[in-house]
Amino acid sequence: MNITINEEAAAWYETEMDLSNGSYLHFFVRYGGFSSIQTGFSLGVSKEEPDHIGVKTEKNGITYYIEEKDIWYFDGHDLIVKLHPVGHEPEFTFEKK
Repeated sequence: MNITINEEAAAWYETEMDLSNGSYLHFFVRYGGFSSIQTGFSLGVSKEEPDHIGVKTEKNGITYYIEEKDIWYFDGHDLIVKLHPVGHEPEFTFEKK
């Protein structure tokens, strides 16, 4: 699986979560919420150092990652993060490989 984050979403995270070169942004599975790929679960986001990275991507010196223990959630899908054109906040979409 892969993580893709567009420039607009990356800039939003940099500003809103005070990220800079060398920072980490963690996408994690949380119970509850809405997801198009896993009923009863959704993605959370936090600024924290990794334990066991399962997949990652880097943009502007920031590492965006998912821990090994949360890979099951994606069920063979890639995570795509874009800035919503109307709401101006990141939105998650999933594409099956």
